[in-house]
Amino acid sequence: MNTLIKYEFLKIAKKRATLIIMLVSLIITALLFGLPVLQFQTYDKDVLMKGMEGIRYGRSIKDGIDATLTDEYAESVIDEVNGLFEDPENVGNDGSERFLIGDAYWEHIAPREELMNTIASAYTGPGEYAGYNLIPELTASGAKGFNEARRDKLRAIIESPSRELSSEQKEYWLSMTDKSGVIRYGYHKGWEIIHTNFELLIFAVLACCITIAPVFAGEYQTGTDAVILAGKYGKTKLITAKITASMLFGIMAFLIHVAVAFGIPLAFFGADGWDLPLQVLGLTIPYPWTVSGAVLRNTAVILLVLIAMISLTLLLSAKMKSPFQVLSVLIPVLIVPMFFTPSGASGIFNQILFLLPYRSMVPEIGKYVSYQFGGIVVGLLEVRAVFYAVFTLALILFCRRVFKKHQVS
Repeated sequence: MNTLIKYEFLKIAKKRATLIIMLVSLIITALLFGLPVLQFQTYDKDVLMKGMEGIRYGRSIKDGIDATLTDEYAESVIDEVNGLFEDPENVGNDGSERFLIGDAYWEHIAPREELMNTIASAYTGPGEYAGYNLIPELTASGAKGFNEARRDKLRAIIESPSRELSSEQKEYWLSMTDKSGVIRYGYHKGWEIIHTNFELLIFAVLACCITIAPVFAGEYQTGTDAVILAGKYGKTKLITAKITASMLFGIMAFLIHVAVAFGIPLAFFGADGWDLPLQVLGLTIPYPWTVSGAVLRNTAVILLVLIAMISLTLLLSAKMKSPFQVLSVLIPVLIVPMFFTPSGASGIFNQILFLLPYRSMVPEIGKYVSYQFGGIVVGLLEVRAVFYAVFTLALILFCRRVFKKHQVS
């Protein structure tokens, strides 16, 4: 059996078309995940810095933004910003909003602007913009501490009538948010880029499936299906070997893509912040995970999506007469959902969209998407994992059955 699997694996891997497709796909993946490096820019008081120069500058000031966002720390930042706004010489005005200028901005705000914007965001309503320049207005009453304001904002989001959450779902999300505790902030640029670009791995999934498309259909096209099915193990071990080899090749090829995709931002921006809470990407994110933990969880889900898409490819390959016919069905399945965007977190149509292959690559960590089965509430990632595991099993069983019953022409 191992010999058959090895033979089928090499049969896929050594094809010239496979090597070309994988090379092109890896180049595309490297370019897509390398764009944030090439396009990165930042400022200091005197100059605009682009690319590696800007990245080095950003990493050089990372120690200055390490902070635990206790009420006391947030209060000290708020007092500092309010104090700067009290001096008229520090303040500019474009007619719609006030902001700090000169040394007040470049020395006190610029190195920590994202951190200060994060603190400010706790005091705004759901969906409202928050910047450091709004801190004097947002905290004028001084009635709430930072963490109380954040909890109130989370509760307002969860209990918003527009979300149409049941009482069980509200309780689920409230208990989830309670687990996050006090937030520790720090430099996390490399992980942020990964989180915002997960869906670009759709091209890696597509490339893997294209290389698998001829596994059965290729045999029909060349006429070797008659020999295979007439053989001793043609309807038993060989089918298993083809499926196993396809899965092994697809998973290995995909993990190489993942290594390239994640390796580029982490190599240039650094892996700093891997242990920071997910809330550094947004205060209203409910999950009590670290940024790296969330990456691992979503990557695992994407891997299940890949395996399901390989299974679908194998089923189509067993059913259709040529790899081209397989791809004519498979490509729309992967690409068309890119053009549909859920209008909310609830409703049957939206919840179906969240389970489609392309959309399942997007972690949706801030959308409070959950599924309710009776009195049981399950989070989006868990539903995706179970759905694609069951889907894969069904597809594999159908694939075996279809190839066994194939009529040689």
